[in-house]
Amino acid sequence: MTEMIKILLVDDHAVVRSGLSKFLMVNKDFKLVGEASDGEEAVQLTALHRPDVILMDLMMPGVDGITATRRIHTKYPEIKIIALTSFSEQNMVEGALQAGAAGYLQKNVAAVELANAIRSANAGRMTLSPEAAQVLAESLTQPHIPGSDLTEREREVMRLMVDGCNNNEIASRLVISLGTVKFHISNIFQKLGVDSRVEAVKLAFERKLI
Repeated sequence: MTEMIKILLVDDHAVVRSGLSKFLMVNKDFKLVGEASDGEEAVQLTALHRPDVILMDLMMPGVDGITATRRIHTKYPEIKIIALTSFSEQNMVEGALQAGAAGYLQKNVAAVELANAIRSANAGRMTLSPEAAQVLAESLTQPHIPGSDLTEREREVMRLMVDGCNNNEIASRLVISLGTVKFHISNIFQKLGVDSRVEAVKLAFERKLI
């Protein structure tokens, strides 16, 4: 008898979850045990269902996918998490893998490739999309200067942080969600190697990042 791989879907878009669940059901060795619409719910459902593999979106309101991945991996290191996202920026690829993800794929991945990635992750092997692999290869050949890899949007958020804006004010100014603001600030902290807004602002002035 084929061993079933228990899978948890995490994505804030119901249409995406619906499409993925239909794909999972055609594979006889896959069993969908739950669906979460944000990172906090993902953590809760992981404790409840103990899946073998989690397909984790990264950009979600509230608790983002990288934070959820880190929390789940810390508590349940045996559970394999595959980042499944539309983005391939260096900070997202590195952030997901450093948080404990066992794979990084883009949402345009072919069904057969996703199925193979799930089986590989369950067997303890990592799978990266060509885009993610290229990003990692480039990051290894470039000297890293803290703050040099901030995106334009992250620099905009940084400028507003320097101006003393709180998260709600930043969201309003840039017309983005509060969850997206928190995601950008988390990335800024990671890229600068700091743990607080005060440290980030201080480094921004010292390195003339804005």
